[in-house]
Amino acid sequence: MRAKPSAHPARRAVAGCAALATVLVLVVASASAPSPARAAPGAGDAVVADHASPGAQLVLNSLSLIGVRYRLGGDSPETGLDCSGLVRHVFRETLGFTLPRRSEEMSRAGTPVPRERLQPGDLVFFNTLRRAFSHVGIYIGEDRFVHAPSTGGRVRVESIRSRYWARRFSGARRIAPEPVYAAAVGEPAAAPPAAAEPTRGNGTSLLDTIYAY
Repeated sequence: MRAKPSAHPARRAVAGCAALATVLVLVVASASAPSPARAAPGAGDAVVADHASPGAQLVLNSLSLIGVRYRLGGDSPETGLDCSGLVRHVFRETLGFTLPRRSEEMSRAGTPVPRERLQPGDLVFFNTLRRAFSHVGIYIGEDRFVHAPSTGGRVRVESIRSRYWARRFSGARRIAPEPVYAAAVGEPAAAPPAAAEPTRGNGTSLLDTIYAY
């Protein structure tokens, strides 16, 4: 699916953004387990912290694709991704889920989520072609999402609050699995605790750093 270019386009170098995403991965991984085994990330490869929640894994893997070029109908980081191709790739590599190919079809998967209750890993949909759910991205927190924008663009982070995207927001869906332990013993599954966002040594949010790059 194609999206109209943002009113405020920003160019981001692939190498720099990949390095920032790698830093985020290492911080989350070190905070999640005492001695995790990590696979070295490659260009376009999925990067997963061993004990991270499904939502955190989806965020990390989507950030690792920042800078990949847009290609209509693309579903591979090596040759290019469109918006739904990006989402399909991240969910397949992270959780083993095979999602529908088109964003409109994805909008019927999972469960609806109000905007004020969005969590990292949720899908966010927009009306960019004069029809609802014609564009999709992955929510990463703080009203920001990762997406493959349009022809000539590259995978990047943008804000749902920006004028362009706020006016075109169509809805959100949650597809990542919820905690299942309580349900397995016959009790309602408790909502997971909110994870503290990783920060740099100076207290600056890593998401802020990636978003501003």
